Amino acid sequence: MDMKPVMMSIVVLIPFLTGILIPLLPFKKRGQMMVFLETMMVINSLLVFAILTNPPAEQFALVRFTGDLTLSFKIDGMSKVFGGLVAALWPFATLYSFEYMKHEEREKTFFLFYTVTYGVTLGIAFAEDMVTMYFFYELLTLVTVPLVMHTMTREAVLASRKYLYYSLGGAAFGFIGMVFIIVYGVSPDFVPGGSLDPALIGDRINVLLLVYVLAFFGFGVKAAVCPFNSWLPDAGVAPTPVTALLHAVAVVKAGAFAIIRLTYYCFGIDFLRGTWAQYVVMTAVIFTIVYGCSRAVKETHIKRRLAFSTISNLSYILFGVTIMTPLGLVGALCHLVFHAVMKICSFFCAGAVMYKTGRSYVHQLDGFGRRMPWVFGIFTVSSLGLMGVPGLAGFISKWNLAQAAVASDNPLAFAGVGALLISALLTAIYMLTIVIRAFFPAKDFDYDSIKDVEDPNWYMLLPLCVFAVFIVIFGLCSTPLVDFFRTIAKEMGSL
Repeated sequence: MDMKPVMMSIVVLIPFLTGILIPLLPFKKRGQMMVFLETMMVINSLLVFAILTNPPAEQFALVRFTGDLTLSFKIDGMSKVFGGLVAALWPFATLYSFEYMKHEEREKTFFLFYTVTYGVTLGIAFAEDMVTMYFFYELLTLVTVPLVMHTMTREAVLASRKYLYYSLGGAAFGFIGMVFIIVYGVSPDFVPGGSLDPALIGDRINVLLLVYVLAFFGFGVKAAVCPFNSWLPDAGVAPTPVTALLHAVAVVKAGAFAIIRLTYYCFGIDFLRGTWAQYVVMTAVIFTIVYGCSRAVKETHIKRRLAFSTISNLSYILFGVTIMTPLGLVGALCHLVFHAVMKICSFFCAGAVMYKTGRSYVHQLDGFGRRMPWVFGIFTVSSLGLMGVPGLAGFISKWNLAQAAVASDNPLAFAGVGALLISALLTAIYMLTIVIRAFFPAKDFDYDSIKDVEDPNWYMLLPLCVFAVFIVIFGLCSTPLVDFFRTIAKEMGSL
């Protein structure tokens, strides 16, 4: 029996079993739990990369409901992008969380759901069809709600309730899209270029376009598209290891990933491009780009500022999607990966500051750069990357997005390029404000007032250093990765 197809389900199930075992195993010391958990995360990530580099040719059906409806896994180019991103970041996020959660209550419960989320996200990445992706997409909501409400404060409970309502409401519209894909498609499987059957569509083109728009906004709830994004800043009350993954990988990127699947692998860009549906969704994401960074400039709470930054940057990805060309997909995939690294880096820097000092607002960070040189030096790198400074990762994705927009000859896409330029300016304002305050306080600033401030230990610093290095590497040596994205995009048409 060929074990490679089975391994796809094993790497999804290992985090489930690991998470369940955490509260059950009789660890005598916290260090034993840490070693067990980190070892399992590293092993699982290594197995994921082994599968991604030598993927099985056939699919693996985990559960068969009826007819073509199954829970099944198969690895394609998109699976490699999202699955590889998740597997690369999760062990470092887990290591960081050991220090951050040291003094928190219900630590084992936290790591239970935190670890299970890894498996659920891999389930979304490896889904062969819309049914499987939707199943794990809904499950992702259920396993992350306890993480948002972990502190059990009133704010956390309200934030988790809002997140749940928004996510379930959005998933309902995503469900409508799934049903129509099954009914009007040649197969529920993800097919490069789309799976709709023209013979079945007939004169129902506008109906299907409306369904696409509804499903786009449905999955767009997790991707924080206006006007369904207010849950994201509120979710910042969760512990930083949670908000970093919510904003960088697990939840928001799952929303963007689902929209890519919906657009390029279900409805198909040949069916959507040039229609009123394209203009509706592109207008929404262009507005979200400007709205998110405008709100970030006004926000004084550091995590909420980064949350509004995420809202803006997620719509960079969706802007590439809504260009609906192979080049647009290349730009979208670039920012999906590069933003994940830059944003988890900036969030972890913010979390380190809050953990070590208890300070949460921008005006409280004066002079911290000298006391926490590693944290704020790395935060500066991530800030410059998010701005799109040449030589760093953010520049590569923004360049590819702008190039795709210009090549599309779509007048609305040209407006999107303007939104990217506005966003770059506002990003410089809201990110460099923090950097300048940290390194260049007023001349009469009393450094004795922050004499107890210092960098965190290596549990936190190691992930930060790794992320900073990759921001630079992706900025200087991105060609192999971008070429891989082009290979994926070629399945949709000529570049």
